[in-house]
Amino acid sequence: MGKMLACKDVGVNCDFVIHGKDEADIMRQAAEHAKGCHQNVQMTPEVQAKVRSAIKEEGGSCCGGTSCG
Repeated sequence: MGKMLACKDVGVNCDFVIHGKDEADIMRQAAEHAKGCHQNVQMTPEVQAKVRSAIKEEGGSCCGGTSCG
C-alpha cells in the first residue's frame, strides 16, 4: 500500500493530492508541486516537517485502520 498527501492537509488552499510509494517519493513530488504551483512557499525544515506529518497511508481510515463506528 502506498502513501498519499493532500495539499489541504498542510493548510494550503489547493485540491492537489499526491500519491507515492513511500515518504521520500511523496516529499519529492511535494517539492516539485510547491515549486510549480506555490511559488511563495519555501520548503523550509518546518514546512517539510508539516508535510511529513500530513502524509497518510493510502486507503487508510481516519482512525488508523480500526472501526470508526
